[in-house]
Amino acid sequence: MTMIDARGFSCPEPVIMLRKAMIEKGPSYEIIVDNRTSLENISRFASHQGYTVEYYQENGDYVIHLTKE
Repeated sequence: MTMIDARGFSCPEPVIMLRKAMIEKGPSYEIIVDNRTSLENISRFASHQGYTVEYYQENGDYVIHLTKE
């Protein structure tokens, strides 16, 4: 699983970080963001790319898990 820590970044930067990782890495990702907008944008982008999106909130951050369907 590829991990991306995008805390402190505002959109579109977290989505760009994920997109770059998708070009180079494998079929599953864990992304940590600290704002709802990034969560929503990453979820929408990943869904359109064919990934299953699951997330939970931990200590004020959102931890997003993506797996290829």
